[in-house]
Amino acid sequence: MALILVVDDSPVEQHVYSQALQQRGYETITANDGEEAVSIAREKKPDLIIMDVVMPGMNGFQATRKLHNHPDTAGIPVIIISTKNQETDKIWALRQGAVEYLVKPVKADALAEAVGAQLPA
Repeated sequence: MALILVVDDSPVEQHVYSQALQQRGYETITANDGEEAVSIAREKKPDLIIMDVVMPGMNGFQATRKLHNHPDTAGIPVIIISTKNQETDKIWALRQGAVEYLVKPVKADALAEAVGAQLPA
């Protein structure tokens, strides 16, 4: 069973994404901000990370870059989910190391499809 780290400062978003993923057979853990996400990712080595952008402290772009540039976490795919819907935001996310960029609100099926595309069956 794949382990997915869900990173969002909103407990509601964490719950919604976690539920959608758990219903599809994934195991989830959560982090409330970028710093916590980096720490958990290094310790738990999740198979994939769902990352919000706008969070206090280290934002999702910064956390994604830090994960992508560290040898222990560089191979973990990061899917950014954000309210930021400009093309420049998507390009910047991909430059930081993200593999996918989804704009909130994200439907459960779209989330599952993006996750499924990154994880082996």
